[in-house]
Amino acid sequence: MIEVKNVVKTYDTNGILFQALKGVSFEIKNGEFVAIMGPSGSGKSTLMHILGALDTPSSGEYLLDGQNVAQLSDDELADIRKNKIGFIFQSFNLLPRATVLRNVMLPLVYAGIPEEKREEKAKTALQHAGLDESLLYHLSNQLSGGQMQRVAIARALVNDPALILADEPTGNLDTQTGEFVLSTFAKLNVKQKRTIILITHERDVAAHANRIINIRDGAIVKDERVKKP
Repeated sequence: MIEVKNVVKTYDTNGILFQALKGVSFEIKNGEFVAIMGPSGSGKSTLMHILGALDTPSSGEYLLDGQNVAQLSDDELADIRKNKIGFIFQSFNLLPRATVLRNVMLPLVYAGIPEEKREEKAKTALQHAGLDESLLYHLSNQLSGGQMQRVAIARALVNDPALILADEPTGNLDTQTGEFVLSTFAKLNVKQKRTIILITHERDVAAHANRIINIRDGAIVKDERVKKP
């Protein structure tokens, strides 16, 4: 599904060059659950933006389902973000005064899904994300952090994307709630064969994945399989 070939990302700030990624290469197969782990400033956020088609490499290649992302137009990149990638963020990014159901239905509006199908698809996604059906018509600002993250997971799932990209998804959650959310990712990976990339700086969070790509100072320092008990 994903091929990253010698990707370099250089930023130019007032004539001062900074290389955030230094020739990164790896592959992720369809159905893998991979964590990209590194400390602040390691380059993992830059890599996440490239994997999410939010940015392009300065050199090297990023292929998503065989397409070289750097060669796509802005409209084509927008279509990839809309149809192929489901994003989950630390800050949830929900509309606070919209209902749970409305928040999850919104990507379907942008995707041009007929109105009569939106509610059905949104309810199915919320069920897969493990949110209690009694909360569907609550406003998102009436939910706990863990419940909001489950809504965010459902919103990421609703367009049936090929890739789920989760950026520090437990950063605003307590430990127990974070474990609950991470177990949801594991179930989505095992039961639905979803490809999941988890961005984190925490080893215990990364350990929920099946593979950890360790990045430091813009380079991959280790790529390891996780031994499960």
